Amino acid sequence: MDDRQLVVDFLNTLDVEETTDVLAEAAGWRRWAAERDLRADPLPAARAARDALRAAVGDPDARTGPLRAPVHIELSHGRPALVPASAVGAVLAAAARLAVLGEWDRVKICPADDCRWAFYDQSRNRSRTWCSMRVCGNREKARNWRQRAGSHG
Repeated sequence: MDDRQLVVDFLNTLDVEETTDVLAEAAGWRRWAAERDLRADPLPAARAARDALRAAVGDPDARTGPLRAPVHIELSHGRPALVPASAVGAVLAAAARLAVLGEWDRVKICPADDCRWAFYDQSRNRSRTWCSMRVCGNREKARNWRQRAGSHG
């Protein structure tokens, strides 16, 4: 799994629209980590990491805080690599690699209050706002149009 997908998948363990949370119970978190061949950290560490990362990419409902995860560096095939000891470490290592590559600002949270889905902005100029223009963007544009039309009548 590539870094972008791992980070976005982790951020989307919270689904505002469906009102589901993979991190609501330890079993869900362990299953999520196991599906990615990762070792699950204690649940409070996973929740704290997700909240801090969601806050860092623009979720106004998320709380930020200091994060720590065991990661070491190995020299493999003549190249240094971040090697995480756990699922949270893997996500943080992926986020760090995205930051080093100048791609961290492409990880965004949909601003729709009933969505808040995380996505990776692949637009050339990094200007994408909505997780889906067809769904959230269209809905917001229609809402704004109705408000403007109503104020003119």
